[in-house]
Amino acid sequence: MSTTASDGVASTTRTTFSRSTRIARHIDADAATVWRLLTTEAEWARWNSTIISFDGRIALGSKIRLVSTLLPSRTFTLKVTEFEPNARLTFGDAMSTRTYSLNGDAGGTRVDVVERIGGPFFPFFARMIPSFDANFEQFTADLKRAAEAAAS
Repeated sequence: MSTTASDGVASTTRTTFSRSTRIARHIDADAATVWRLLTTEAEWARWNSTIISFDGRIALGSKIRLVSTLLPSRTFTLKVTEFEPNARLTFGDAMSTRTYSLNGDAGGTRVDVVERIGGPFFPFFARMIPSFDANFEQFTADLKRAAEAAAS
């Protein structure tokens, strides 16, 4: 199942060995403002209603620990693997990667978020992984609200 992501609407594509969820959202703020929110770890819990807790430093090669509202019983330990200021941030673990891409567009920034999860054992546990669609939509709505408030 695959659909094209329109502004603020998540879409998921599934194959036997992987799943990819993506969303794009226009934010009326410059990339530097959005980047600051994405990379200031102490602020995540303030603006991001999709997490319960967040610990660690967001910097290339560092590890972060977060607990998501999607699975409150699990702490995810993720490594920051890409850190391009005002442009691209990626973190993940052995089974998944999440990338935030920022691109200037008319009057603000287009934020694209893509999470890929999978591997050879994916078919055995795929049904236990909840859908990310509503979570992605809430996350980008929270980011939009916080960035636009900071920009005004």
